[in-house]
Amino acid sequence: MRGTTDLLLVLLLAAGFAALPVCALLPSLGGFAVASTVSYLADEALHVRAPGFVRRLATLQLDRTLRFAVRTVMLLALADRMDAPDAVLITGLAVFSAHFALMMLFTALHHAIRRRRVLPLVVRNLDMSALRIPKQPPAFLFRRFLRKLLHLDLAAHVGLLAALATGSREPAYVGFAVTVGVTAAAVTALLGQYVRVRRMPSREEILAEVDRQLAAHRTEVALYFSFAAVSRDFMYQVNMWIETLERLDRRPLIILRERASFHHLSRTRLPVLCVPKADDLAELDLSGIRVVLYPGNAGKNVHMLRVAEAKHVFIGHGDSDKLASSNRVSKVYDEIWVAGRAGRDRYRRVRHAISEEAIVEVGRPQLAPIRLHADHTPGPRPVVMYAPTWEGWSDDDCHTSLIPMGVPLIEKLLADDVRILYKPHPLTGRRSAEAAAADRAIRELLDADNERREATPSRAASAAVRSRLASIRSRIDELAGRQAGDDAQQTRQARPPEHDDAAEWHALHAEWHRLFWESRGPLAHHVVLEQLPSLYECFNQADVLISDVSSVVADFVASLKPYVLTNAHDLPDEEFRAAYTTAGGAYLLDRACDRLPEILRAVREPGLDVMAAERRTLKEYVLGPDHPTSMARFNAAVDALADKGAAELAEDRTRWESTDLVG
Repeated sequence: MRGTTDLLLVLLLAAGFAALPVCALLPSLGGFAVASTVSYLADEALHVRAPGFVRRLATLQLDRTLRFAVRTVMLLALADRMDAPDAVLITGLAVFSAHFALMMLFTALHHAIRRRRVLPLVVRNLDMSALRIPKQPPAFLFRRFLRKLLHLDLAAHVGLLAALATGSREPAYVGFAVTVGVTAAAVTALLGQYVRVRRMPSREEILAEVDRQLAAHRTEVALYFSFAAVSRDFMYQVNMWIETLERLDRRPLIILRERASFHHLSRTRLPVLCVPKADDLAELDLSGIRVVLYPGNAGKNVHMLRVAEAKHVFIGHGDSDKLASSNRVSKVYDEIWVAGRAGRDRYRRVRHAISEEAIVEVGRPQLAPIRLHADHTPGPRPVVMYAPTWEGWSDDDCHTSLIPMGVPLIEKLLADDVRILYKPHPLTGRRSAEAAAADRAIRELLDADNERREATPSRAASAAVRSRLASIRSRIDELAGRQAGDDAQQTRQARPPEHDDAAEWHALHAEWHRLFWESRGPLAHHVVLEQLPSLYECFNQADVLISDVSSVVADFVASLKPYVLTNAHDLPDEEFRAAYTTAGGAYLLDRACDRLPEILRAVREPGLDVMAAERRTLKEYVLGPDHPTSMARFNAAVDALADKGAAELAEDRTRWESTDLVG
């Protein structure tokens, strides 16, 4: 339906523009007015409904400005064909030319202001008020300015058409005056903003103030993150560590390298710096930092590894049997922190690169919200969570079950009367069209089964719940500190939090999830594509997980619930379990899914769950012991490494001083 409507709008836009020259040359005042109106309205509707099509028009040099210019030229041609007075024609030409010239001036001022308001870094939770950064220009002047300025020609268009219809010049002159007057007023207002922005603090002043703030904060630990293609999909790598950092004894800092990552950062009371350029990062005084934690391997990590005063630790963003979890690149770090002994054994693949002493077992502090199998209350139908991984950066790294067996798996699950939570990897379909097609097919199957069972809530109930969920989500985003505005405005508004809002944050998340699951009912399948519901809340809903080789499985092990690993290549069980650590406590599912009925019987009848003992053993092997807690072990590892680094620095200073005395 949506595609049909969009096609109709495209046809209306094309018909409107095609009719303009015809109606201008005939001439047909009524036809021109209708064609112009249709082209305006279709243009606006396409910007909202089909921005991709509008962008493709721009690549063909048919951008919005040109489309407006075509309408204006055709209008003047119509006026000439209808023998409008020369004074009106000349004035109209002058007004439309002045309008476009003023738009060019406004655009130049806009770009100049934006350039000056780009700071070397963006800050959160530090007080930068001493810099006296000017406010961002008002939104009505700054946001979507070209769209607004172009539409100021409407007054002149309507006035000229009215003059042609009535034979009176006054409507034209009134319209001309409104168009030029309002456009000139907008340029004047922006010129005032340009004068203000010239008082922006310099790069040196900004970096110096950040150094003062960090010194006052006495930062000792930094979480450093960079990713070439940052989006909300990748920010889980940072967000999963925030609460752990906030509970450390040492004072932490978060350093991001891409502006997009700053916008997708979750709630935190910790200081945050986003420093896009390596030169700016190099000029910051980070000598007080003793430990730097890296959740990912990225090229820009080298810009932080230069800080010689710190110890550098790879902590990763999940524990899995993929090769990325035992990368030789990890040799560049002073230590590698893994969840349990499985991580240590995994790095033995590269034993010539990674020393045994460099590996420290710290557990997974993030897994605390996962409820144990013993505390889980099953629903009327078994809940199967299917969470396939994505197709990887290359075929060599492709572990996804979506392509070879995803669709038949879902079909067999539906035939077995279970409830399905489908949570594809955020990057599913980015590289493989086959994976994207399988993903679409699964969603359609689940939607169709929901409709067949009439398992979805009524529209009225859905609207009420959506409204409440949106309200909660808005407050969550507010607590996350996602301020509106550009770099300068966000840094201007940055302040240390006045109180710890963690309790409200957790209460809102709990309320959101309660409402969400209650609104879905106990029978409906659900496709999870957004950040909420969270992965761990999906774990808590599920009776069993079906997944591929990925960190999702290692995290699910914490629940002690049954889980299934897909064996899409039908390797012998012994060979598969030997290759993948997390297979030790898993049911293995063949490509044809012939074992699925047996697996589901073990879920329905706990007495048939033959893998329960293996899961308990595997949990400690993969995630470490329950005591001391993972948080305690992680905190102790930070303290120990920070003390070690401080001691080495003291020894170095003593050695340098001794060398100087001897010299």
